[in-house]
Amino acid sequence: MVKYSIVVPFHNEEENVTILYARLKQAMEQVGDSFEMVLVDDGSNDRTCKLLEEIAAVDSRVLVVKLRRNFGQTSALAAGFDHSDGEFVLAMDGDLQHDPNDIPAFLEKLDEGYDVVSGWRKVRIDNFILRRIPSACANWIMARLSGVPLHDFGTTFKAYRREIIQSIPLYGELHRFIPALASWYGASICEIPIQHSIRERGKSHYGLGRTFRVFFDLITIRFLLKYMSRPLHFFGGFGILGMLAGSVMAAMLLGMKLMHPGMDLMLRHGPMFIIASVLIVAGIQLLAIGLLGELVVRHYYSNQRSASYTVDRLVRLVSADEQSLMSERQDGIL
Repeated sequence: MVKYSIVVPFHNEEENVTILYARLKQAMEQVGDSFEMVLVDDGSNDRTCKLLEEIAAVDSRVLVVKLRRNFGQTSALAAGFDHSDGEFVLAMDGDLQHDPNDIPAFLEKLDEGYDVVSGWRKVRIDNFILRRIPSACANWIMARLSGVPLHDFGTTFKAYRREIIQSIPLYGELHRFIPALASWYGASICEIPIQHSIRERGKSHYGLGRTFRVFFDLITIRFLLKYMSRPLHFFGGFGILGMLAGSVMAAMLLGMKLMHPGMDLMLRHGPMFIIASVLIVAGIQLLAIGLLGELVVRHYYSNQRSASYTVDRLVRLVSADEQSLMSERQDGIL
């Protein structure tokens, strides 16, 4: 097992692949410990995959994971994490906006005992209105909802202990909320400032529409952090309140009918009768949803999770030691 795994997802980054590889190689060789680079091609339709395979053909420390189509950044990261062997796992973007020279600072914090080290783009240089303001709002809300006091949840540049990242299910756009999910598992988390460079080559895959998807993910994260293992407490609470309110209103209507037998209840209190009925029925439905959620949670914890991606192929150069070992095994068989 190597000590460090660097996971980098790529999608149409042909202009940045070889430059990032050279910078990563130089930075990690200066660290001095064993490492591997897990480079994930997330369904690129340019020369990205070809360049990655050329790199893997000359460096046995590089593993290329080619996905069958574009599954998105979260699934690409999950594929990289699943195929990494390092004791510690680092993740970063493939657009050269993350500086590999910041990696030693992450490793230093891991050596201090932290489980998750998150990068903080303290000085951001991207668009103020379209990127920085929405990001600042989302980060502020996320910090309040999750209870994890980070300034920057959105950056991919993070480092993890292997046992932590393997315990977190990733799908949708949840990669940006890994620290919040890790806190649910009791992980110790810290944040360090990182360099933020402007994209020099290629086209950005981020837009304003992504901000709205992040808003829905915030709601998901809040629910997961508080009610992931007990959904009945959430839905059942609202269900009981609805049933209680509807029952009180129904009791009032029944009392009025008993006190005034000749009164046309629907004519005089029709809206109240309908509201009471809807509240009772909705309360029962919410209670049923909570019970179904409990069954789903039980199924989740009792069955192995399936991956949110499919791999087309893995490309890796066999080292001299591995070739020697394979030859010895073949000789033994013969």
